[in-house]
Amino acid sequence: VIVFQMTSINGSIGYIIQNDPKPIVDCNYTFEEAISGTEIPKSIINQITLIEVEYYSFDNLLHKGQVLINKKVVKDIKNIFEFIKSSHFPVAKVIPVVKYNWSDQASMIDNNTSSFNYRKVKGYKVLSPHSYGLAIDINPLQNPHIKGKTIQPVNAKYDVKALGTIIRDSKLVSEFRNMGWQWGGLWRSSKDYQHFEKKN
Repeated sequence: VIVFQMTSINGSIGYIIQNDPKPIVDCNYTFEEAISGTEIPKSIINQITLIEVEYYSFDNLLHKGQVLINKKVVKDIKNIFEFIKSSHFPVAKVIPVVKYNWSDQASMIDNNTSSFNYRKVKGYKVLSPHSYGLAIDINPLQNPHIKGKTIQPVNAKYDVKALGTIIRDSKLVSEFRNMGWQWGGLWRSSKDYQHFEKKN
């Protein structure tokens, strides 16, 4: 809600109350559409749900997107996006990875924030926490995964002064960690600045 103070000619003060501006809709999937196009075990599908979130993008306008997330952490992610919205931390877009034919690379290159993606950890045979909707990647272009000289996505740059960048002292990191989430920016062998996950 936005409140405007108005002063009339005779000096009396009044207030005009307006609802938040209507958000730009970045996606509008049904749950069935959001999980289509890939083979996902029924046992995992039963753990996942689709929620709507609002955020200010880099155009300074309010947007609405969607997150496929584990039902266990719905409250956490809603709290995070309430913080993101109220603090005007810019998020480029939030769209289920089905839009990118389940390509994590394509989603990252487009600077898309996402959670659920049924896939293995890169270079390993184990399932990623994204496969259970227990991880979320935020603004990959500003917050890449850096391991040695390899940067993912390839078009990313980590600049601590850039808008939408997550650093150790970010309030966003504190918000996640206070709810029991781990941040990839604190890993030792590599730095995955976009990545937050919650252990089962």
